[in-house]
Amino acid sequence: MGESRRVAITGAAGQIGYSLIFRIAAGELFGNGVELVLHLLEIPKVMQALRGLVMEIEDCAFPLVREVIATDDPRVAFADADEIFLVGSRPRTKGMERKDLIAVNGPIFIEQGKAIGEVARKKAHVLVVGNPCNTNCLIGLSHSKGVPPENWSAMTRLDANRARALLAKKAGVPVADVARMGVWGNHSPTMFPDFEHAAIGWKAVREVIRDEAWLRKEFLDTIGKRGAAVIEARGASSAASAAHAAIEAARDRHRPTAPGDWLSMAVVSDGSYGVPAGLVSSFPVRCDGTGAWAIVPDIEHDEFAREKIAASVRELEEERSIVKKMLVNQ
Repeated sequence: MGESRRVAITGAAGQIGYSLIFRIAAGELFGNGVELVLHLLEIPKVMQALRGLVMEIEDCAFPLVREVIATDDPRVAFADADEIFLVGSRPRTKGMERKDLIAVNGPIFIEQGKAIGEVARKKAHVLVVGNPCNTNCLIGLSHSKGVPPENWSAMTRLDANRARALLAKKAGVPVADVARMGVWGNHSPTMFPDFEHAAIGWKAVREVIRDEAWLRKEFLDTIGKRGAAVIEARGASSAASAAHAAIEAARDRHRPTAPGDWLSMAVVSDGSYGVPAGLVSSFPVRCDGTGAWAIVPDIEHDEFAREKIAASVRELEEERSIVKKMLVNQ
């Protein structure tokens, strides 16, 4: 028997989960040399759909998939897990404010955080995809005794991918030419995709795209509102692109970041760049290939960027205050 990994995925029968699972089963996360045990979690009323998903996985006859465990019990789903994707969350409905969304998702991520701390491997890596992902991540890691907070992250890779694609389109170059795209702050319309320090063909963006008004307005607005635009266009939220970003985010955490480049991850702040310690905020990071990451140091921002980042961080502080009040009232 070769190397194996246990991968847990919540919200497994949802659109993102459906897009994610088959790619992981095909070997896109760990490669063709690693066998997989898939732990799939759903809520009780969706278990029939999950059973259908398991049938499809079986019918694919994936050589790497050793076992599939379908459950509605978090402690079964996270037992001995090496890699955890927290995809499932309560979606925002019409008339629901962000504080209401945090309130309804809080109990979900409290329970899942506790279960992960109790039964997952202590070296497990947890990626929160379900929104509001920064604050859901904060709630989860705060209740996950045993799994270090630095092993948790929230996904801003999709935002970075969107930003890279838009810059490439504007510049008329392949997306592979765009590097060092750092997203700062919250995964919300307040996020700041840092065009100042991104590179196109290893030239500063402003040397290639000489349209400051477009960068400061249309570029930022388009990325901040892209999720809503997708919903408007297809009648459902991003699924395939979110799953793709989740695989990239988890995979690249285990690979050394290319020299001179960096990635975007929402991680627990250590106080860098004035972001209060303990907040889960997106930063440019580098990974060393062991699963560890480090915030890129010594990035200098102009006043425009500092104001944008500060606004997003204030939103994260407000969300943390909502969480504190929620916990006091439990």
